[in-house]
Parts: sequence; structure tokens; C-alpha cells
Amino acid sequence: MTPSTGSTDPSIRIRGVEKRFVTRGGSGPRRGVEALRGVDLTIEEPGFYAIMGRSGSGKSTLLHLMAALDRPDAGEIWVSGQGVHAMDEAALVRYRRRSIGIVFQQFNLLPTLDALGNAILPGVLDGRARAEVIPRGLALLEELGVGERVHHRPEALSGGEQQRVAIARALLFEPPVLLADEPTGSLDSASSETLWGVLEDIARRRQIIALMVTHEPLAAAHCRKTFVLKDGRVVGAFDSHGLDPTSLASRASELLG
Repeated sequence: MTPSTGSTDPSIRIRGVEKRFVTRGGSGPRRGVEALRGVDLTIEEPGFYAIMGRSGSGKSTLLHLMAALDRPDAGEIWVSGQGVHAMDEAALVRYRRRSIGIVFQQFNLLPTLDALGNAILPGVLDGRARAEVIPRGLALLEELGVGERVHHRPEALSGGEQQRVAIARALLFEPPVLLADEPTGSLDSASSETLWGVLEDIARRRQIIALMVTHEPLAAAHCRKTFVLKDGRVVGAFDSHGLDPTSLASRASELLG
């Protein structure tokens, strides 16, 4: 399989991004919540990066905007040279399918498909022949250590194995950017440590950007740089690779105030 992503430039450039949500408390009036308040963030080199912040800081909202799962109310989002903020709906579908990879906390595997079926699903939805995408899916599953589990459905896989299948699915079109939203939130500590190493290795070997939302200092210690969000804004960043978790948590706390 020779996928086309439209760009091989691993970069993220975010300028002045704002996002508001409207909520209603019970029978009370509707009110606006500012999830993001002018976010600026730039990543121009391959590597494994983290976004940290307290609950409600806007971490997942920002990641979802980069993945084109929602639209910003203001600002610009450039991923791999593509202006996501300005795309029409047809372009957004192509972008989500071919140009970006995203991994969620809950795996989001289809229970009726085996590991291989889940891994090649983006290619099938894109209209590729199964004979074209199966070799790529098998190679990815083997690379990620689940090559012997290709015909097992999600219910027969451990949490760590399910997340590796989800990563294989995200990498099917060889995107230059991989986004991970709390990818170890449903895993035990041993599986989490293994998965952080997998993401770090993927970014290094494939020379892509892997950007992870996390609240875990242990996770961010695997990343070359950590961005810190507070109240919908990036309040700072620091080199984090190799820092012990206590020191990393202290650095993040200083920025959070």
C-alpha cells in the first residue's frame, strides 16, 4: 500500500485559537464556556510531545480541533502544512482519514471486527481494495507486537493490545502527525509504561510528531517537550525528556501557579 497523505511535513502551528461551548444548567439559562482563549502553539520538529494541564484546562478540546473533530470559533490551525480551520466538509473528511492519526483513551475498536479488520478500517472506508491494505495492516500489527493476535476480536485482547491495534489503525496512512488523547487512561501502570515507550519509538523511527494529552508526569517524562495549558491558554513549555516525575510535576506546577 502506498498511501497519500497530501503532505509529509511533520509540523503543527496554532495561532489565536478560541473555542466556546454553550451549556445549560438544569432549567437555568444557557451560558457560554470559554474552553480555549487564544491558544498559540508551535511544533516544527519530529518527536514525542505532551500537553499537560488540570481538568477543564482545554487539553482535549485543543487536540480534537487539531484532529478536525470540531471547528475553532476563531484562530488558525495548520497541521502538516494544511489549514484545517479553513477546510470545507469534504476536505475535512479526507484530512481525518488520510492526513492525521488519532488514538483515544477508550480504544474505539469495532467489536465485530478482529484486530486486522480494525487496523485496515480507514483504508476500507477510503475505498481501497482489501488486497491493498491488508499487507500494510499486517505489517503494522507485527511492528507493534500484536502480530500473533490479528484474528482476535477486541474482547479477546488485553487493554494494552487493544490500544496497539488502535495505534496501527491510526498509522495506516502513514500520517506525519499522530495525536493521542489520554491513551493510557484505561491501562494499568505496566501497560502504560510500555505504551509510552511505543509512542516515543514511533515518533523517533518514523520521524513524525506524536502529541499526547496527559495528566501523568510519568508519561510526560518520555516526551522531549511538555506544553502546559491553564484556563484555555498555553502558559509555558519546558524540555521534559528524562526528567524524573517529581521534578517534572514541579515544573508544571510552577507554570500553573
